[in-house]
Amino acid sequence: MPARAGLSSAEDDTVSGQLVAAGLPWPPSVEDFYPPDVAGPWVTKFTLMIWLAVGLLIIFFMATYRNPKLVPSKGQWMAESVYGLVRDNIAREQMGKDGIRFAPYFTVLFCFIVVTNLFGVVPGLQISPNSHIAFPIVLALVSYVMYLYIGARKHGLARYLKQSLILPGVPWPMHFLLIPIEFLQTFVVRPVTLAVRLFANMFAGHLILLVFTVGGFVMLASDNLFVQISSLAAFLMAIVMAFFEVLVALLQAYVFVTLTANYIGSSLADEH
Repeated sequence: MPARAGLSSAEDDTVSGQLVAAGLPWPPSVEDFYPPDVAGPWVTKFTLMIWLAVGLLIIFFMATYRNPKLVPSKGQWMAESVYGLVRDNIAREQMGKDGIRFAPYFTVLFCFIVVTNLFGVVPGLQISPNSHIAFPIVLALVSYVMYLYIGARKHGLARYLKQSLILPGVPWPMHFLLIPIEFLQTFVVRPVTLAVRLFANMFAGHLILLVFTVGGFVMLASDNLFVQISSLAAFLMAIVMAFFEVLVALLQAYVFVTLTANYIGSSLADEH
């Protein structure tokens, strides 16, 4: 392995040994995104984190609405604020009056993504399940199956497919070009981009935090005083990026649910 910048080969070996002894992932690799199994391949750290997120949400909403009052408590106010945000700014904004009946689902989806995203900056967890592509795929499939089912139930399968694939007012020879494009957009691009957008942002955020944190420890373990002092900049950037990651976690949850509402709203529309 080539020596890192500012370190001799001997220093490089010493630093690597210190990092391994301290239990830090070295050298960093893609395997850092695959935590070890807890109880076989079906129960991993990610599995426990998903259960934890579900449990926290159930406890939160049951506790805040166990005894609702006209003058809400702080917990009830917080739950109602989250629901009101999703109902008014996502469901109603994207779907009109039809969106109100979907507001509970959108609220749960938003809260679940927020909690699992924020796990990436929680000490001891330090990674979001959504930085593994499997979980965004499941979330996207759930929303996408709902999108297709609702559209087919309202319009009928044949009419729904016709509305989704055939654009009105277009000369018939153009359909040979437009139908494959509409098919890819409706049945491939939408679910894929919904999952990949969430995964890519959380993967990149975890990778950046890993680079600055591990890089800081590498520089701190150097025998060069200047490199050791420079490690403070790496740790400072790790802290700054952790706060930025919180913002990204909230934003990506909002974007995911907004697009879900937009897709379901389009499936309910009389014309596509």
